[in-house]
Amino acid sequence: MGYELRVVRESPLAFAELARAIAPAGFELSAAEEIVVKYGDDTHTVGRWRGQIVGQPGSDWHLAQLVRLSSLLGGRLVGEDGEVYALTDGVVELIGGGTATEIGKFDEIIAAGPASW
Repeated sequence: MGYELRVVRESPLAFAELARAIAPAGFELSAAEEIVVKYGDDTHTVGRWRGQIVGQPGSDWHLAQLVRLSSLLGGRLVGEDGEVYALTDGVVELIGGGTATEIGKFDEIIAAGPASW
């Protein structure tokens, strides 16, 4: 099992609310309650519904998709160690220990695709 990131919100997210909210942004829910998005001709899992959204990104692209999803749902993307991943002025950042570290420009990360780390 890899490093898990969770979408954290002030109010709980109901499954029906999730399904309604993600569709306009191009995300889909699979029968296995996976949140998927297409890139080219392929579909990629970016998270899973487990009473909340949990993801284990395998690339910057997956991470950027999770950040986008958390923003769409009015939440924050939080790692196991309490760090937060955010989108600030078009840049994906890791915020922890009082500092922000730039991961990359969102548009460039999405354009590069889901190549694994």
